[in-house]
Amino acid sequence: MRLIERDMERDSLPLVVIPNCTPTLAAFFEKEIDRFAGIARVRMYVDEHDITDESTILERAQGADAVIVLAFHVSDSLFDALSTVRCYAFGGTGVANYVNVPKAQERGVRICNARHYGDQSVAEHAIALMFELTKHTGRMNDLMHADGGWPGCDAMQLSGMTLGIAGFGGIGRATARMGVGLGMNVTEWSRHPHEQEAAALGVRSVPTLEDLFEQSDIVSLHITLNSETKGIVTRDLLDRLHPGALLINTARSQLIEDGALLDRLSRGDIAAGLDVFDTEPLPDDDPLRSQPHAVITPHNAWRTDAAIRGIAEQCVQAVVSWIQGGDYNAVV
Repeated sequence: MRLIERDMERDSLPLVVIPNCTPTLAAFFEKEIDRFAGIARVRMYVDEHDITDESTILERAQGADAVIVLAFHVSDSLFDALSTVRCYAFGGTGVANYVNVPKAQERGVRICNARHYGDQSVAEHAIALMFELTKHTGRMNDLMHADGGWPGCDAMQLSGMTLGIAGFGGIGRATARMGVGLGMNVTEWSRHPHEQEAAALGVRSVPTLEDLFEQSDIVSLHITLNSETKGIVTRDLLDRLHPGALLINTARSQLIEDGALLDRLSRGDIAAGLDVFDTEPLPDDDPLRSQPHAVITPHNAWRTDAAIRGIAEQCVQAVVSWIQGGDYNAVV
């Protein structure tokens, strides 16, 4: 562990703690934390791997006025124990999955998130999963290195396929733009109408999620997870995918009805590209690891230089804004 501190001798200033930061993230945060000069003390812990156990987070964040949250959950018990913290800045979206938002609102604790920092990065990863499922470049590379020979694979052309985008926010729109650029026929469905934005990108809107699943060769999920969307992709919807269809999920696994995707994949007539899972890290014995019709990656879609830079900039700006009485990126 490496400890980076700024202005710790100035006891009158509020204390900002970053209790869990990997070296990659730290390189970007270290460039940003000088913005706290004169307005806050800073303590940042840098570890080779994510530290998520509650006791360590509690020990490191004791006495903090603001905490920047990276890759760990603020459970109710941790929230209660860190009674001095008046601002949490999350390095991501979907903060309701990481902290009890109503409790924070009740107690007057500021909650901030990072917005649109990874739209392009996640969209590119979704497209990369589509390429791997249709072109098999990673699989052929592994075979070439491991077994020698000339192990070619039959492939599919993305151009001309119908790509259905479920959820037309920033990531959905970025994925749609790339799909159009590849010559795909792109359709979209969203819980809130986006017909004008879609038409401007050359994308056709469909009225229902059932239509999207029935009409698409590839469905890519970009729906925000909340109480209304949990399990929105039901067994019935998955059954509407035609044989040979692909499902891409770089959003949240809980969008899919529990157990439904594994059951559908086990029939062997569709494939999936997945970057998100019910339990993360994914257990070594999880059946998805041995599922031949799934390409899986370790929740890595957001992890690019541009996205990490955006996280660092927005998290620091959110806390600076809170200290100075502003409301930058405030959720609560």
